[in-house]
Amino acid sequence: MLTRKRCGCHAITGAVALVLLVALSACAREEPVRIASHVWVGYEPMFLARSLGWLDEALVTLQETASASESMAALTAGQVDGAALTLDEVLQLREQGVDLTVVLVFNVSVGADVILARPPIATLADLAGRRVAFEHGAVGELMIVEALRQAGLTRADIEAVDLSANEQATAYSDGMVDAVVTYEPAASLLQAEGAISLFDSSEIPEYIVDVLAVRSDRLGSGRVAALEHLVGSHLRALEYFLRNPQDAAYRMAERLGLPPAEVLSAYRGLVLPDLAGNYRLLQGDAASLREAAQALVLFKVEQGLLSEKNDLGRLLSARFLPPLVR
Repeated sequence: MLTRKRCGCHAITGAVALVLLVALSACAREEPVRIASHVWVGYEPMFLARSLGWLDEALVTLQETASASESMAALTAGQVDGAALTLDEVLQLREQGVDLTVVLVFNVSVGADVILARPPIATLADLAGRRVAFEHGAVGELMIVEALRQAGLTRADIEAVDLSANEQATAYSDGMVDAVVTYEPAASLLQAEGAISLFDSSEIPEYIVDVLAVRSDRLGSGRVAALEHLVGSHLRALEYFLRNPQDAAYRMAERLGLPPAEVLSAYRGLVLPDLAGNYRLLQGDAASLREAAQALVLFKVEQGLLSEKNDLGRLLSARFLPPLVR
């Protein structure tokens, strides 16, 4: 069970800074790593590291995409080495033959992903016959399937509209859809227009986990130092965010498309695992993310979202995390 206690955000030790220095000393010999990422608050500390000058762009290139689907397509085509995705999306790609390894956990969503609807829609049951926008093949599909199940409905009971998160706000404002499955920063913008929440990820807390997944064929020695540098830089920036939230929010605001004053509230409903939390989630047979992945696979198979059980044997790796100083 993934809980706030088990994934708590604690101060990150000086080991992060140490591993950054070690990684940088070997940088000249390493190949650059290309990481795809769409806009999501959970991924933002990685970009904060770049803003603060801690991410060596000669080692790591952050390729900004418009949606999770675009990141997934880039991974499948081999155009990038890794991507910021949900665990659900990683399992889907693995089933399609893209062998991926999770090397970092960005966040656990316990309310940050949400189904929003236009009044007078007030309950999940009211979605019957309505136009509901979500990103097919991404985490939005998982959300809507489970929400409909809880309401005694199926996907056949709604008019599904395939839209990525960056397209949903415009479609909602223009009256093209009645409800959306979305997340920050779009969620705050839509709620400001009067959209109401029908369902959020706090009702399925084990299922929506955002991770950094890397193609397993790109984990060779030529990329080890670069991946260690990326992971360490993210964790260092996360510590900066926790200790200097106002300055971090100001730096993050432009990319997120939110006023600085609204950035911190966009993190409501998220657990941001620190170094120790990542070790608990990723390391060994007792890794708590493995338990969550097993439960998620069973759910997706039952709902017809996966055709068969994934082999989770090589799903997780803690090898790129900085040393944990006790």
